[in-house]
Amino acid sequence: MNNLHPVIAKVTDRIVERSAASRLKYLDLIERGRDAGTNRAQLSCGNLAHGFAASGEDKPVIRTGAAMNIGIVTSYNDMLSAHQPYGRYPEQIKIAAREVGATAQVAGGVPAMCDGVTQGQSGMDLSLFSRDTIALSTAVSLSHAMFEGTLLLGICDKIVPGLLIGALRFGHLPTILIPAGPMPSGLANKEKVRIRQLYAEGKVGKDELLESESASYHGAGTCTFYGTANSNQMMMEMMGLHMPGAAFVNPGTKLRTELTRAATHRIADIGWAKDGKPNDDYRPLGHCVNEKAIVNAIIGLMATGGSTNHAIHLPAIARAAGIHIDWTDFAEISDVVPLLARVYPNGSGDVNHFHAAGGMAVIIRELLDAGLLHRDIPTVARQDLTDYGKEPVLENEALVWNDVPASRDEAMLRPASNPFQADGGMKLLQGNLGRCVMKVSAVDKERWTIEAPVAVFQDQDDVLRAFKAGELERDVVVVVRFQGPRANGMPELHKLTPALGVLQDRGFKVALLTDGRMSGASGKVPAAIHLSPEALGGGAIGKLRDGDMVRVCAETGAVDALVDAATWEARDIPAAPPPPYDTGRELFALFRHHSDLAEQGASPILAAMESEL
Repeated sequence: MNNLHPVIAKVTDRIVERSAASRLKYLDLIERGRDAGTNRAQLSCGNLAHGFAASGEDKPVIRTGAAMNIGIVTSYNDMLSAHQPYGRYPEQIKIAAREVGATAQVAGGVPAMCDGVTQGQSGMDLSLFSRDTIALSTAVSLSHAMFEGTLLLGICDKIVPGLLIGALRFGHLPTILIPAGPMPSGLANKEKVRIRQLYAEGKVGKDELLESESASYHGAGTCTFYGTANSNQMMMEMMGLHMPGAAFVNPGTKLRTELTRAATHRIADIGWAKDGKPNDDYRPLGHCVNEKAIVNAIIGLMATGGSTNHAIHLPAIARAAGIHIDWTDFAEISDVVPLLARVYPNGSGDVNHFHAAGGMAVIIRELLDAGLLHRDIPTVARQDLTDYGKEPVLENEALVWNDVPASRDEAMLRPASNPFQADGGMKLLQGNLGRCVMKVSAVDKERWTIEAPVAVFQDQDDVLRAFKAGELERDVVVVVRFQGPRANGMPELHKLTPALGVLQDRGFKVALLTDGRMSGASGKVPAAIHLSPEALGGGAIGKLRDGDMVRVCAETGAVDALVDAATWEARDIPAAPPPPYDTGRELFALFRHHSDLAEQGASPILAAMESEL
């Protein structure tokens, strides 16, 4: 089947129509950027001399302006496992650039924080807005106008969206994202979850828990569960912004090095000029990230059970390219895209097992053959997405891409003709409490509908105290409010997962309802998240009182307070907790005060930018 599914076509056409004016304005921006704005030809001699003063052996080539100079924007630090491998990448890239007559310079660094380190800590309140900080840092890095192409070194939760948002404002530059790959598999995921729940019940101590966590997160590379970080890498493949198959190759391998080398060679081929003449293969980032590429990213989320965090990040990425999407688009795509992968927490195997089973090559080929993916997008690699249905291997030390005939493990990865379930893993819920999303790919279908009294909290630590005191031993919808972007930066509430999982295992009907975020590693407990509008500013979640009946239903798409209408209307919303004031959170007050809705991307910088356009 080669014809595009009619629902995919309809949603794409609707996005194109909705975005027509802003997309045209964006394309005009990048056209002006190439011809008269942010490029080396516009620099004075003094500007240029500053730019190549410390470039060593590359100085003569940069000085002539006859070859591409590649700007490297890196998220390297050596504290975080995912980003530690990037330390040696700039030198590798410079060598690879010289092989094709180009040059490369580190344009700048961006912060890279880890939700795994800050999970449940006050630093998590900086997490979402670190994405906007990364976008600003990327823009500063590229503002020097020294570059004709960009390589973005980033992999984790907020880093890839932030890099893209910033780079898209320089969308006349061809750009390739270079991942570093996942760490090798450690402790089995089921065992890790078992130890966490035992700790939540007080049955093992901190030493046993730390030993388990250390066996899970044990070396260089991305965490191996299928959370936001690895969903990022999946999306870059679906959008054609990696070299094909680059997402899940482990760090420190020859194949990983050759993929980075290939990306450097390729970026030199797709600039706006080549050998002093206009290049017929010019592929600017702003053209590659078009409406079809954004739709492909949504499709990938549904087909693989990807992170719900991208219900926030993808709208922000799209807005940076003048494209407007919403959760209705996600929901309609989810209804027709089958779930083809079960990667932990949706299954037992991790991303290494997924990759070994055929990984992204099988996913992309199956979706293309089923008419569930846009083939005709301008990828950074070739003419369309077809080559992303192949996997990279080394043959006689040379990098080649081979066909993958079929999944090598159908417990992990299935064909479109025999999916794990007929629809995707994300549902839109809406009702008198607002709009939110629920990831159901790991939730037993008998738990898709929860109707129970609420227990209302304004801090996740209070939930854990109530759990330990035995106050939640019942059917309950746990409500955690004033957790939205304007209230406290929308921290993830992942540390609630073990406690809620224990309650569910004890036979209770349990759900989470929040205007905050749940980790991309959310699992078996139904979680209605990103509820919008948030409590701060008048969201209906603020009207809930302990004991109110609430219905959360992924079957019908409902999220409703079952309260008499007159009583509901008469209720006030309580005052928000005091603003956070420690660990640097107060520095982000400007971002909190000006953030917009989660469905729009929860971005203060994009909201402010659009107000000026």
